[in-house]
Amino acid sequence: MKRSSRPKQRKKAKPARKSAVNQARVPSKSMGRVQLHKSAGRRGFDFTFAMRLLVNDMIDRMPELAHIDMSRVAVAIVQARIDSTHGVFATLTPMRFEQGSRFTTRRGRKYCCQSLLDEHGREMLYILSFYLPRFQNMDFSEKMITIFHELWHISPDFDGDIRRHPGRCYAHSSSQKEYDEHMAVLSTKYLMKKPPPELYAFLEHDFAKLYHQGGGIYGVKIPRPKLIPEAG
Repeated sequence: MKRSSRPKQRKKAKPARKSAVNQARVPSKSMGRVQLHKSAGRRGFDFTFAMRLLVNDMIDRMPELAHIDMSRVAVAIVQARIDSTHGVFATLTPMRFEQGSRFTTRRGRKYCCQSLLDEHGREMLYILSFYLPRFQNMDFSEKMITIFHELWHISPDFDGDIRRHPGRCYAHSSSQKEYDEHMAVLSTKYLMKKPPPELYAFLEHDFAKLYHQGGGIYGVKIPRPKLIPEAG
């Protein structure tokens, strides 16, 4: 699930030719391991670790988010291709399918999703990604709404699936505008609980200022997980 300034239409890719070479290029079932703690001795501002601390505090203070376990959520940054105010700001990638199933069926074929582990081998259920510099260049209130927007997509069962609303538009309910209005309410409610300002201070700056103050910006980068066809 993603929050963006406007929907984008993707061009249909041409079907790949079937060959022994293409069939052999099945991606690994594991994406490897991801770091959840702060990088020691690295120069610059660790965006993903700062975001993890902020989200942990949101979860602690907001009963609406109490079902989220950040030890099973990877936080990542994605470099936006162009420095534009239009496009994707953040995404939540579920690592399981409907009702937490490890498998889905597409066109009659069974697939699973690549797995992502932390340093200790624990499987991640979600990937929370922020697109820089685009996300950081929004105003403060929009950044906060965007964070809640993505966190709200996490299933109340915390099973690796998304929160599913009734009807055809199961991701954002029947109105994305009403969805974001609800996120604005949650954001205001959180700030009224007076969290430590140092947790969200980095969101008060645009990308250039944060980069200058921190002597650089870095964070965890995670490739988009792929679907793996099941044998047989």
